[in-house]
Amino acid sequence: MTDPIRIANCSGFFGDRPSGAIEMVEGGPIDVLTGDWLAELTMLILSRIQAKRPGQGFARTFVSQMEDVMGTCLDRGIKVVSNAGGLDPDGCAEAVHEVAAKLGLSPTIAYVDGDDLLPRIGELTDSAALRPFVDPDDPESDGWGDVSRFLSANAYLGCFGIVDALTAGADIVITGRVTDAAVVCGPAAWHHGWQRDDFDQLAGGVVAGHVIECSAQATGGNYSFFTEIDGRDEIGGRARFGFPWADVAADGSSVIGKHDGTGGAVTVGTITSQLLYEIGGPRYLGPDVTARFDSIELEQVDTDRVRISGVAGEAPPPTLKVAMNEMGGFRNSFSVALTGLDIDAKAELAASAFWDSCAYGPDDFDAIDSRVIRTDKADPATQEEATAIWRVTVKDADERKVGRAFADANVHTGLASIPGMYGLGGGPSSASPFGVYRPAKIDAALVPQYVHVLGGSTTQVDSVAPTGEPVEVAVVRPAAAPSGPTERVPLGTIVGARSGDKGGNANLGVFVRSADAFAWLDDHLTTDRLFELLPEVASFEVERFRFPKIWSLNFVVHGLLQEGVAASTRQDAQAKAVGEWLRSRMVDIPVALLD
Repeated sequence: MTDPIRIANCSGFFGDRPSGAIEMVEGGPIDVLTGDWLAELTMLILSRIQAKRPGQGFARTFVSQMEDVMGTCLDRGIKVVSNAGGLDPDGCAEAVHEVAAKLGLSPTIAYVDGDDLLPRIGELTDSAALRPFVDPDDPESDGWGDVSRFLSANAYLGCFGIVDALTAGADIVITGRVTDAAVVCGPAAWHHGWQRDDFDQLAGGVVAGHVIECSAQATGGNYSFFTEIDGRDEIGGRARFGFPWADVAADGSSVIGKHDGTGGAVTVGTITSQLLYEIGGPRYLGPDVTARFDSIELEQVDTDRVRISGVAGEAPPPTLKVAMNEMGGFRNSFSVALTGLDIDAKAELAASAFWDSCAYGPDDFDAIDSRVIRTDKADPATQEEATAIWRVTVKDADERKVGRAFADANVHTGLASIPGMYGLGGGPSSASPFGVYRPAKIDAALVPQYVHVLGGSTTQVDSVAPTGEPVEVAVVRPAAAPSGPTERVPLGTIVGARSGDKGGNANLGVFVRSADAFAWLDDHLTTDRLFELLPEVASFEVERFRFPKIWSLNFVVHGLLQEGVAASTRQDAQAKAVGEWLRSRMVDIPVALLD
């Protein structure tokens, strides 16, 4: 049996800490350096870069990091696997090759593509091969409309293109759009020789990848109980949370850790929190395997070491998810301070004065969001505490309507509106384009992967995975909910949360840290109760899922983020803080759990 392979992460998004690669290569022993640079919004950003500079639609920061560590990685035999290729994995591979030449190095560089469906978009939509993703907030429609509006269309590929690239001897593997977990599962499958029907092992690799792909979120970043992390305020030391690694074993189990002496913490709590990030139900669908998140077991085996085991895997669906971004139009917004007394009346006057000044009325725009945000406090000790906000956002296909004609109209009311009138966020702005996220699916057989070794061969990898039967996961019966006297305290006193975005949906995971607490949470936090605590989500369809083995629940709020992050008019467009909002609400918790 092969020894575990240590796979490290150095990036969780396009813009993560640029020193991450150096930290992980120099900070301790690793076998593979990986990073995740892509998100649904990132693909839109890269499409704009690509339109201005053809061949440059990739994460340039990855290339800079390779310049920092390439020599050391080659000396130590550390493989590098990254999805930083974005929309131009070939361009990214060439850029890394240029860096290697400058450094006098000769790594074997491979790139994986085949995910980009935009050149085939007309053919695929005309033949109905590309189908809307079946989802309550994205129902079947009459068609895709003008497909020339699409800026990107990428299928989520699996890990076996990466496996073949490593088998071909690649030192550095660059991909386009693969699943976030694929950059971890691929090296694990290559090292251990997993086959495509080794579903349990692949599921374990996917779970390990899901945990470490968001960098420091596994080591205490974005963690509800952050006040328990020692050294978190130690500037120049442990305030910089270390990035994680996963020791993935041949059976698919893993131990999650971080380099010794780095900041943050790896605990059952931090790993549970990350497991709940941007998921749906118990079945975590992917192109290689369906990982059963309701089978996951966690154990604290040492300081900053958590074992993940017991992960069951099922065959993946026969289709691949496709993430598409289309040109949605143009948007603009402004915010006005409402200070002191008569906040609602001031908002009404400000709105009336603005619409009287504007050349267009509310009904003239494709979409409008106007809201008063009550950030003010009674008897305020500071001016900021006396201030609420009136914010208006408009969208339209006509750039002129939402441009300066819209923004200047608010300026024109500056001396003829509310007392204390001033704007927030700078002066009037021009319209900016926005994208609309459109999820779809396509038969896996229609999207082969291609592995290219620079200066060498090109091979095709079939994206069709084996089939199999569903597995049964034993249902954990919760203990009886604690009874007795209660105390009214914030829910977050005992409940942690992690929230985020999935297209137009918001994901809200909540967890506790004992079986008794889960029995209470499972009984107390129903969907109806969630509506009471978060009235803003009450008008949306919400799904509730149970994960008893990790003492967790997950809620999916369909449509909260409208047409995706790039189009959302919510202040928290990615739903990152919805969980912390929930934790702040007052509830009656049994005193026995507080003790």
